[in-house]
Amino acid sequence: MSLGVKSWAGSRVLVGGSPWKVSTLAPTVQGLVLRLRAAGAAGIPLHTGRDRAAVRVLLDRGFAERAPGSVASESAAGVDIVVPVLNDPERLRELLATLPTGRVVVVDDGSTDAAATEEVATAVGARVVRHAVNRGPAAARNTGLQQTTAPFVAFIDADCLADPSWPTGLLRHFDDPTVAAAAPRIKPDDSGSSLLERYETTRSSLDMGGQPELVRPGARLGFVPSAALVVRRSAIQPGGFDEDLRLGEDVDLIWRLAEAGWLIRYDPSVTVRHRTRSRLRSWLRRKMEYGTSAPLLEQRHAGQLAPARPTIWSIATVTLTLAGHPLIGAAVQAVPFSILALKFRRLPDGTVLAARVAALGLVADIVSVGQGLRREWWPLGAVVILGSAWSSRARVGAAMMLTPLALEWVKERPAVNPISYAALRLVDDAAYGTGVLAASLQHREWRTLTPRPL
Repeated sequence: MSLGVKSWAGSRVLVGGSPWKVSTLAPTVQGLVLRLRAAGAAGIPLHTGRDRAAVRVLLDRGFAERAPGSVASESAAGVDIVVPVLNDPERLRELLATLPTGRVVVVDDGSTDAAATEEVATAVGARVVRHAVNRGPAAARNTGLQQTTAPFVAFIDADCLADPSWPTGLLRHFDDPTVAAAAPRIKPDDSGSSLLERYETTRSSLDMGGQPELVRPGARLGFVPSAALVVRRSAIQPGGFDEDLRLGEDVDLIWRLAEAGWLIRYDPSVTVRHRTRSRLRSWLRRKMEYGTSAPLLEQRHAGQLAPARPTIWSIATVTLTLAGHPLIGAAVQAVPFSILALKFRRLPDGTVLAARVAALGLVADIVSVGQGLRREWWPLGAVVILGSAWSSRARVGAAMMLTPLALEWVKERPAVNPISYAALRLVDDAAYGTGVLAASLQHREWRTLTPRPL
């Protein structure tokens, strides 16, 4: 079973999955889940069509993942590696030294010193394909895809360093014919010692965390970066990456695959290291650039880029509380609890489960609004924080923004003091939000700034 999935009532109910949900299981499936939990990574043989069908549903809903198994039969011959690069021969040299030899294609995306790139690549036996002008990372990856023939293609950026398990450690996921892509954990290279580098060790935009996930829109993990990604060739051809997107092309690819019915797996047991930006100006610029992709992605995938998706019950509860009517707000929150309690009435401790699910939903909605105040709505969030010195309502809003940051620090214990961590986190979010705001105004795309109540 997947990490993060909780069972209730003797595994009659599963809480979690991708996206998060509460599912009541039939008795036959309940027994299968208990056997899967007991077996752990070793797994169990599936002798009947009913068991195979049940496991297929568990996999598709993110309640289960493929159990780790032997990869001894997997060979690098089944994977071609594509490395897009632009003006970075020294980092390219360091990356290529960490990759398996053979079947590596370097795509020079218009570097000013093409000879230096070619010299570095050919020294280790890599093949070089060159773009006469810079066309962007999506086009570079598509060119590499066209120049390779293996059934699986591994993309890795030149500012990364591969660990020995890359990329073959991810091939086991493709035993499932519905899996189109698998991604490793991209961890920051922790060789730096500056405040910014220490912060990035905990909060890198490319690090998706230590929990395996089924990746899809609306789930806890909605996308994985293409800085390191293995794909099934048949799943992404024709088309490949959208070359009209200079940023966000990885999000677009993952969402298109998910919309087409494919599964995408995130496996943090396989790691790739990424060199972080140590200068504040370049770090801020990159964060803003990430945000500028939001409007174009929203135009391609309507409704996926809303900054918050609170339920009407949560909106009413928070609004009434801020208006000075906390008891009425609590009474409103009793409505979703009552609905859930009715749904779970036949389960042991169903009332307790209903209370927990209702509370988790309210907390998740509050956190999402606080994140919006730090990111897309950061100018309003700045007013809230400044106004908290004399307004009790502003203090509630500031708590919504800052409490998650404090809990992050307590959980992660980064090598950064809590004040510096919170300050950098606010700057991080505001830089991304600035990119969203600027691009939304440019493209007149307001859905990226508008909450979408459920």
